[in-house]
Order: sequence, then C-alpha cells, then structure tokens
Amino acid sequence: MAKPVLYHNPRCSKSRETLALLEARGVDLDVVKYLEEPLSAAEVIDLAKKLGPDASRLVRTKEAAYAESGLTRESSVEEIAAAIAKAPVLLERPILVVGEKAAIGRPPSDVLKLLD
Repeated sequence: MAKPVLYHNPRCSKSRETLALLEARGVDLDVVKYLEEPLSAAEVIDLAKKLGPDASRLVRTKEAAYAESGLTRESSVEEIAAAIAKAPVLLERPILVVGEKAAIGRPPSDVLKLLD
C-alpha cells in the first residue's frame, strides 16, 4: 500500500497539529506543501472523491479568494477543482489521504479514523 499523504500548510495551526499527531504515532507519510506544489484540477477531483459526497468541504470559504472565485455552496466539483487549482489557498487543510480514503484534520484527530 502507498504511504499516507498529508496535504499540509506549515502556517496553519491545525495542519501543524495534525502533522505532529501523525509523527507522534510513528506514521510514515509523505507531506505535500500544496501552496508550493499546487494540485491540478484533476488531482482535486480525485481528492474530492476520496473525501466523499460533499465537495464543498474542500473549500475554505473565509478566504478572500473564495469571494473572488465566484464559488457557492452549490458549485460543482469541477468548478471547485478549477478554483482550487487556480488559487491553492482555497484548499481546506490539512487533508490526510490513505489509499482510496481521505479525511480533513478539523479537528486533527479526525484523520486517525483512516489509520485503524
């Protein structure tokens, strides 16, 4: 099985807490600093599938880029993916991917369900 992947923003306290939690548990993972290595629209769509039916959870609605993007709660996965690919700051964080499943670390302990 592939290593778990954490989509991480080092400036975000929840993202740092999630990384620390995983490291304390000895989880061998790959860390993707998505602001430095932005995801493509196709990668965001794949991530949305792993998170489940509500793709709007992927979007940080309080970011200025959200208002600029024209997104709404009713936006399609494709519209959300295109907006995140264009403005990576819109991606909710942190997100842990383990195989074909993903979880948002809000709170950080939510990612642990993927490890059991």
